[in-house]
Amino acid sequence: MKNKIQIKSGLGDVLFELEKENNTIKDTILEAVGSGANLAGADLAWANLAGANLAGANLAGANLTKADLAGAYLCRANLAGADLAWANLCRANLTGAKGIPKIYQSNLSILNNQVNPLRAFKFLDKDMASPINDKKITYEVGKEYAKKVDKDKKEVCGAGLNVATLEWCIRENTLGKGAVFIEVEFNPKDMVVPYFSDGKFRVSRFKVVRIVPKSEIKQAMKNIK
Repeated sequence: MKNKIQIKSGLGDVLFELEKENNTIKDTILEAVGSGANLAGADLAWANLAGANLAGANLAGANLTKADLAGAYLCRANLAGADLAWANLCRANLTGAKGIPKIYQSNLSILNNQVNPLRAFKFLDKDMASPINDKKITYEVGKEYAKKVDKDKKEVCGAGLNVATLEWCIRENTLGKGAVFIEVEFNPKDMVVPYFSDGKFRVSRFKVVRIVPKSEIKQAMKNIK
């Protein structure tokens, strides 16, 4: 069954429309972006755009309140003045996106205001190496490590020493029972917290303080549940 869906501005003007079989708002938006339509000021509140390729889209001033943008590709998108209140941007690629209001920085950005050394966590394989990094670093307790850090907050997985909350490490652990969790210490001035971080951020330098005992990991897992 064919149905027509219109994308309207906050003032009710039709910015784009698409009619096709089994049409969805997501299909309509993707067609609009693919055709180069100008979606500035579009009302996209509550839209399900999870995993959508919105690269280069002009979403300046758009209403994206509570839109699901999880995993969306927003590389080079223009988000200047967009309302992203309560939008789900978990794992969204914001590389090169323009105009992201600072009000939408991750809650972790409060760490930037701390003055004392902070601590975070990493999960490693049984050889004490990161399972994610191609150029593996083998970590040792008591040693310091440094790496040039990508300061672009729009880059979720930029270069640097990536660390996270313990909850994030437990949730994203891909090694199962074979994972080793370490606690690291760093200076707040050496950290970069990406926009909409779900618990991971990066630093240019840290010291490995200890290996977290399995008993603490088990307790943390109970607390998460």
